[in-house]
Amino acid sequence: MKKRLAVAFTGPSNSGKTTLILKVARKLIHENKLEVAIIKHDPKDKARFDVEGKDSYKFSDTGAEVIVTSPNRTTYFSNRHSELEDMIRLFDKFDILLVEGLKNLPLPRISVFRDSIDKDYFPYMDALAVDESVDLSKYELPQSVEVLDLNSANAVIEWILKNAKEV
Repeated sequence: MKKRLAVAFTGPSNSGKTTLILKVARKLIHENKLEVAIIKHDPKDKARFDVEGKDSYKFSDTGAEVIVTSPNRTTYFSNRHSELEDMIRLFDKFDILLVEGLKNLPLPRISVFRDSIDKDYFPYMDALAVDESVDLSKYELPQSVEVLDLNSANAVIEWILKNAKEV
């Protein structure tokens, strides 16, 4: 079995995390021909994936673990917290796992910022993805942090392929 790599992205709301992950995932899939899995952390439990009244909602509302399968997709609804290892097992087959959020996971982490950087993220970041809206001279970055161009999916992918953790 070839190695499976994982990396995480963190940053405040509206910093560009999702946009960056989408660009990176598309390039990895379409240009690098890799299989990509994505986990998104929803700390405020705001995401809604099902519609009240539909069968899948009714099944999930019982508290059961539910899988809805169709010719084109399979969706897993869980009413329990899952650890990273549990989620990785659900995916089974992937080359690269991109995780949005979950800053306490033991994964190499790219922090994404626009306009300003929140120093509270320093202990969690291995790389920093910013655009020209951030004046880096205003910050004393940790020595080990590599600065990436937020608008260069290729630079981010290069960093991921060098630094991602085998899972």
